[in-house]
Amino acid sequence: MLQQPLFLKPVFKERIWGGTALATQFGYDIPTDITGECWAISAHPNGPSVLENGPYAGMSLDELWKKQPELFGNPKDEVFPLLTKILDANADLSVQVHPEDEYAKIHENGDLGKTECWYILDCKEGADMIFGHNAKTKEELIQQINEGKWNELLRRIKIKPGDFFYVPSGTIHALCEGTLVLETQQSSDTTYRVYDYDRRDAEGNLRELHLDKAIDVTTVPHQETGVIPKVEERENATVTTFVESEFFSVYKWAVEGKATFSSDEHYLLVSVINGDGALVHSGERYPLKKGTHFILPVGFGEFELDGNAEFIVSHT
Repeated sequence: MLQQPLFLKPVFKERIWGGTALATQFGYDIPTDITGECWAISAHPNGPSVLENGPYAGMSLDELWKKQPELFGNPKDEVFPLLTKILDANADLSVQVHPEDEYAKIHENGDLGKTECWYILDCKEGADMIFGHNAKTKEELIQQINEGKWNELLRRIKIKPGDFFYVPSGTIHALCEGTLVLETQQSSDTTYRVYDYDRRDAEGNLRELHLDKAIDVTTVPHQETGVIPKVEERENATVTTFVESEFFSVYKWAVEGKATFSSDEHYLLVSVINGDGALVHSGERYPLKKGTHFILPVGFGEFELDGNAEFIVSHT
């Protein structure tokens, strides 16, 4: 069994709402100044990450998932189930909603549904986001969409760095201008746009909306999904548990100095969101810096994180 971390090369996506924060805050070599998404740990066919180290260097994560299932505990899932992204919302994203698994399987060629969650890495002062709606019935939802009563329909909430939001499928939502987010989600690229501020793309065309499907999958009335983080203090580390759901569990590890962790049962997806340091395992020292992403295989065992850094960690 491989006993080393699997470091991954991110994939970048240009978006109408993207900017340059992925370069200025993470030092990434982004393709343009409208780069909106970093697909950091991805096996999705629309943007698979490539391994950078070890015996599987050059192999894509989706290929590794199929050819070396023992690294992941020989799972039953046909596809790698999770996707880690960093989003630079330099402008407002479209108001959107995602389907759940069964609907996506039928309507989106077998793709997974999309439950996701957000850790707010940074945002401008006074930033907000759209999270949920005020319609009490499907009829009211349809009427307000058709009449364009967006201020009445959409709920806005204030956000700040360090906030965490769980976004189940069926939740109408949108990140807004001036927000940098780490997103953990099901491995899906299915989005139904509800409203896009009548913006036009580079060719001058209005972007496509998906109102019938969006109305089909939206949860009515809106269901609150407040997160109450659980905080555990360890020697030289603080471990915050944000969510443990049927789709994923997500944690934040904040390390100051040398802290010991253990990973056996799950494979872990790890993103360095602040600071730098090293991962020490079996006598090997792997340097880490802000913007590094890696996977620890099943059965990795005990390891040490040494430095001053913050990590977002997830597993199924």
